[in-house]
Amino acid sequence: MQRILSGIQPTGDIHLGNYFGAIRNWKDIQDDYICFFSVVDYHSMTMPYKASSLRENTWKMVFQLLACEIKPEKLFIQSLVPEHTELCWILSCVCSFGELSRMTQFKDKMDQLKTQDKDSLASAGLFMYPALQAADILIYRADKVPVGKDQEQHLELARNIAERFNYQFGKEYFKSPEPLFTEIPKLLSPADPEKKMSKSLGEKHYINIFGDEAFIRKQIKSAVTDTGEPVEGKMSPGVGNLFTLLKACDNMTAHDSLMSDFTTGQLKYSILKETVADTLIGFLSPFKQRYTEILADKPKYKKLIQESSAEIRKEAQQTLKDVRELTGLMNLKY
Repeated sequence: MQRILSGIQPTGDIHLGNYFGAIRNWKDIQDDYICFFSVVDYHSMTMPYKASSLRENTWKMVFQLLACEIKPEKLFIQSLVPEHTELCWILSCVCSFGELSRMTQFKDKMDQLKTQDKDSLASAGLFMYPALQAADILIYRADKVPVGKDQEQHLELARNIAERFNYQFGKEYFKSPEPLFTEIPKLLSPADPEKKMSKSLGEKHYINIFGDEAFIRKQIKSAVTDTGEPVEGKMSPGVGNLFTLLKACDNMTAHDSLMSDFTTGQLKYSILKETVADTLIGFLSPFKQRYTEILADKPKYKKLIQESSAEIRKEAQQTLKDVRELTGLMNLKY
């Protein structure tokens, strides 16, 4: 079986964009590959954060992933496998400054920092983020990495680092991981359908899959549909987003019926919104039920993830043993 690596930062609740963009795919492929799914808390340190909330947010993300039906034996917490950071250092020595400086996400995050606080400085950790991401992937000898188009550049860097490492140390040790592209619905902000659904824009711009039912209904009811003068026969981004939500939640009966109404000019936005809200509430109900059950027995699930992290760490330790041997470093006895 081929190996898959993917991770998610513990930055608050999972929203629909996270779920349909990555997590549903994790759930669907976890029995078809040897999967390593990580809550990447090291990566969360690259932007300003509160130490008091990092551990809490990390466990919250773990519990929510479990509620989304990710199997505990596939899931681990990045900082419980410190070999990631050691490999990051070794790989950074075969990665050029120029490669890191060309990462578009670094530039985007710098701009974000300037917008949030003019006195905030971009950390060296933020600059090194792609090298740590390469270590995350290569340490498990991943064959494929589920990515969106915005992550292709990081994966290409990981491939370059793997090939350079192999050449420099004379052995085809690391695989060159391939992207695993999946069909991802492009979900937009219900409050501003010109922008992607995102937590960074504020709570009205994303739909929390574990959120309050009344608030979700309010979000959909107030969702922006048309902006400016509507063009006959042309669907606005806001209306299109509501149809995308119906399709993503697999309510194709309602989707096709309402699409027929749109085509004939008989669509009523109030009915569309009500249908979307009902669909979302029904779709999300099992997630919320499982989450409630998990929160009622936190020690049990914490123990499961600590055990899975320890088991997965054995894979990372073997890689580091091999890498130390190849690079001329002293080796440790595990």
